[in-house]
Amino acid sequence: MEDKSNFILPNNQRFVELDSSQAFTNLTKKEKLYAHYLSQSAWNGGLIVLVQTSPESPRIFSLLHRIFIGEPLEELKTSALKAGASEDDFQAFLVYAGGIFANSGNYKGFGDTKFIPNLSKESFELIVKASKAYENDGTHLTKLWQNTQNAIYSLAPRLTSLGLANKGITTYFSSNCTEEDSNLVNDWMKTKRIEAYICRTFKTVADDGLPIYTIHYASVETTPKTPITMEKEKYKNAYFQVTRGDYSPLLKLVNDNLSKAIDYAANDNEKNMLKHYINSFREGDLNEHKEGSRYWIKDKGPIIETYQGFIETYRDPSGQRGEFEGFVAVVNKEMSKKFGRLVEGAERFIKLLPWGEDLEKDTFLRPDFTSLDVLTFSGSGIPAGINIPNYDEIRQNEGFKNVSLGNVIPAAYKESVIPFLSESDKQLLEKYRVAAFEVQVGLHELLGHGCGKLLRQNADGTFNFDKEKVKNPLTGGKIESWYTEGETYDSKFTTLGSAFEECRAEAVGLYLSLVPEILKIFGYEGQEADDVMYVNWLSLLWNGAAKATEMYQPSTKTWLQAHARARFALMRLLEDEGVLTVTEVDPGKNLLLNLQRDRLATDGKKIIGEFLVKLQTIKATGDAAAGERLFARYSDPSPAWARWRDIVLLHKQPKNIFVQPNTRCTEDGDVELTRYPASAEGMVRSWVARFPDAAVDEALEQLAEADRKHFEELHQLAA
Repeated sequence: MEDKSNFILPNNQRFVELDSSQAFTNLTKKEKLYAHYLSQSAWNGGLIVLVQTSPESPRIFSLLHRIFIGEPLEELKTSALKAGASEDDFQAFLVYAGGIFANSGNYKGFGDTKFIPNLSKESFELIVKASKAYENDGTHLTKLWQNTQNAIYSLAPRLTSLGLANKGITTYFSSNCTEEDSNLVNDWMKTKRIEAYICRTFKTVADDGLPIYTIHYASVETTPKTPITMEKEKYKNAYFQVTRGDYSPLLKLVNDNLSKAIDYAANDNEKNMLKHYINSFREGDLNEHKEGSRYWIKDKGPIIETYQGFIETYRDPSGQRGEFEGFVAVVNKEMSKKFGRLVEGAERFIKLLPWGEDLEKDTFLRPDFTSLDVLTFSGSGIPAGINIPNYDEIRQNEGFKNVSLGNVIPAAYKESVIPFLSESDKQLLEKYRVAAFEVQVGLHELLGHGCGKLLRQNADGTFNFDKEKVKNPLTGGKIESWYTEGETYDSKFTTLGSAFEECRAEAVGLYLSLVPEILKIFGYEGQEADDVMYVNWLSLLWNGAAKATEMYQPSTKTWLQAHARARFALMRLLEDEGVLTVTEVDPGKNLLLNLQRDRLATDGKKIIGEFLVKLQTIKATGDAAAGERLFARYSDPSPAWARWRDIVLLHKQPKNIFVQPNTRCTEDGDVELTRYPASAEGMVRSWVARFPDAAVDEALEQLAEADRKHFEELHQLAA
């Protein structure tokens, strides 16, 4: 049986405030209204992630939310203690709720492992039954509790993490789908040139006994409409059909708010962007979202930045279906100036990368690169930087944007303990960690994700590279593989795609952080620049050892998080080459990492440079099999690391949970920002104010009920 302590959020779970009050205060009334309606849209859309995470998440949210909107927390606490729950029980109940709200479900947004309440089922039930909500509608709350209690607490092996078939749970596929099903669906979608960002896939059986795969699109509209939806057709001894209407009631709330935001947009690019998003969400048309993204790229340097939709594919076991996210942020002008200078030098800096011009984009599409203070970020977690859109054809040919989320970085790094380092390294890390991470985010997003060409054969048979001249840097011979029409990086690299690309971007960050001119852009020179560079390498490799290893699941031999796998691979590469040494200083209890600082600019640069040539060549030529071989070598834990993972878990600390503010329209037509304390109570209060009534609970329960038939096996496992 799994050790329960790995699956709970402790009572002393750290909550931190995501503070954007200063940036918000400086906005005009019109800008505040624009930000307000965009935030409302993002928060309503974020509820979709509950449906995308686990079959039980929408109902767990509804149960907790109904309890909290029913009465003030003080009164709930008094009743709970009176009913026999302890102070610790009540705190655990609030922390669990904070976890559900922050991760949009009962699996961690970073790491994809399940978390369960840190109080007994009996105590949880006492609190439910002591609530005003239970007193007012006992029948409904009893039903919600009965429908979720086993799923809340079960740690049956398949239920402990997200994954496909016996590797875990997912709601992107019905629970009867296997990897073979996923591959077959992928093949059929390729023949139709359909990308999977906005769909889920459900498998049922036809009257003649053959499987039917339903590709179900996210949209407000639920009725068939060609060419978006497709009638049933046969392919490789199975039937396929495309329907729409997934998450319909929630997407309607998204569109209602986006429509209101249009009135306060600053320019036509923003208005057009929002109109296309609305069309996309209404119809279930991915091309409309792409069109909106084109206007988004054109909207350079806006005061209020937003992007909303089905974006990142990390949590789909096949790496192609997008999770909903929505962010609204205010540009931080000072930090943005530094990123602007980085963009200005980008063409020069890209030439320093080791793979040569044949594997580089023909022209570098200068992106907008800004530092933002996040006002609202909905979804399953908040990253520190983003490079979007993710659509290959737009990124390669039209452009992209980079953002660094400036107020996330310091808040994410409020860590009390840093294990496995010498005292001097620890002090340097504490001093320069935020500075180094800002540099790494800049390089990772702009020059990492933003560089590198995909070699492609066009529909007319021509190529986007000279087949006679361009050589494969790894073999010295001709290029023998490339992308054909309808193939994308995600559809070729599937489950490996995210980790492989994150590794490439992280390695670019390490490689270019050795360049003094780049550090100077961020304001660091001389000894301080050297310290920031060293801390950048140290921080990433420490992360690969001390944090990433938590995200590996030995029982299924899978990585649960792409960035973690990427950092672990880089750490193992440098450990293999002797630039990093890891010693078990206290057997079974403690490790010591030692990074040879004096070798980074020489051996370190050479090792990372050679590795980057491999990563970029494999990506450019679409050689997923070579990618799998390379990654197996560095990201499959060695016997020592399989053992050291237990030591890492002994020192494990829960990830900080962000408490975000709310915006509210006042009677005089202005917008006010409400902040909440950085605590479990503050977190719960912020969500009560965000959704003051049970309308969203009704919608979520309705969606969970409609999906129930697709996840019968999982309900039985939890029973």
